Amino acid sequence: LQGSMVRDYPFPTVDVPDHAHYTIGVVIFAVGITGLLGNFLVIYAFCRSRSLRTPSNIFIINLAVTDFLMCLTQTPIFFITSMHKHWIFGKKGCELYAFCGALFGICSMMTLMVIAVDRYVVITRPLASLGVMSRKKAFTTVAVAWLYSMGWSLPPFFGWSAYVPEGLMTSCSWDYMTFTPSVRSYTMLLFTFVFFIPLFVIIFCYCCIFRAIRHTTRAITKINCEGTRDSAKRFHKMRSEWRMAKIALIVILLFVISWAPYSCTALTAFAGYADLLTPYMNSVPAVIAKASAIHNPIIYAITHPKYRSAISRYVPYLGVLLCMKGRDRFSSSSFQSTRRSTLTSQSEFKGPSRTHNSSQSESESAQFSDTEEDYSSRTPVSRHLSSDAKQVRHASQRSKVRGYNTEYERTSAHNATDPAICHLSPITVSTTA
Repeated sequence: LQGSMVRDYPFPTVDVPDHAHYTIGVVIFAVGITGLLGNFLVIYAFCRSRSLRTPSNIFIINLAVTDFLMCLTQTPIFFITSMHKHWIFGKKGCELYAFCGALFGICSMMTLMVIAVDRYVVITRPLASLGVMSRKKAFTTVAVAWLYSMGWSLPPFFGWSAYVPEGLMTSCSWDYMTFTPSVRSYTMLLFTFVFFIPLFVIIFCYCCIFRAIRHTTRAITKINCEGTRDSAKRFHKMRSEWRMAKIALIVILLFVISWAPYSCTALTAFAGYADLLTPYMNSVPAVIAKASAIHNPIIYAITHPKYRSAISRYVPYLGVLLCMKGRDRFSSSSFQSTRRSTLTSQSEFKGPSRTHNSSQSESESAQFSDTEEDYSSRTPVSRHLSSDAKQVRHASQRSKVRGYNTEYERTSAHNATDPAICHLSPITVSTTA
């Protein structure tokens, strides 16, 4: 009878067709290989590229590390047991396998919550966040996330719940099927402090981010051409931060969606309806949950321009797969080199008396070059506006060398009532002042 338990092995098995085990094994193998390669590339690119080695990106690296370790520890064992159609690694192997799955899964959720909080602080409190997140604080936060995850992964070793086989009996997890006070209390607290509270924090952070972006956009629209240079800089920097927040939001949503079926299965058993769950209803959600490890590299390969550029630069063969043109691979470095050479030539024409202003302009250029690059690479329209901005800057520089009035030339060359030029003019001033 399908679903009946057979005690021919030390661990129980289920009577299901062989192709069910083989299908799950092949799927988990494909997920594991994709996750291992993809997350390794994320770690490699973010560690190798200088522009990606920021304190905030340490959280992204940690997320890739947890996903990489999840695939490394879960995929080979799950695949082998699926080919054998029963668990073959004994009780200790089952406990260790389930412990690794719990540890890396919980740490991924905590890291996603930290990323959401970081985006919230950077976007809603830009002035207060300056210099707050250093590399040391970022590593400390990551260490706390790992310790917190360890604290929730160890109790089954000491009698609070247990690590047991699940589903088709080819993988292991914490015991959520047994209707006992120990199992129910652990399941309830685990979901509360590891899933629901972090999820609430993430939702709160992104609601505040949406509100801050909407408020800033309305303020900039109201100011229009009368905005100051500083307000334009803040607006463009916020747009860049919001772009990174959207990428993080996609990662978070896919992670939650991946773990939602597994959570529903566990909560169904927690409510006392474990008899309604079939082996397939336990195994398939577990496979979907483990597939969350491949979302991070795929999303960054599609949406993150600097990551795409770094991968194309350090792994040239992947540049073809990412559809990166040769001139785009070194866009960041050439862009910054052009700005530095322009500033150097300006300092030569301005003379010794303007050395301080030139140095200040160079520091501003270095500070906002990444922001402008992110903003200008968003869409073809944005790239067109960025090109117009560069033309305006070059025209302004030529006018300074020839001794003409910059404002007169800009007014005569462009229509002052054009909103695009009005929003670009503060950036022009910031790079040539």
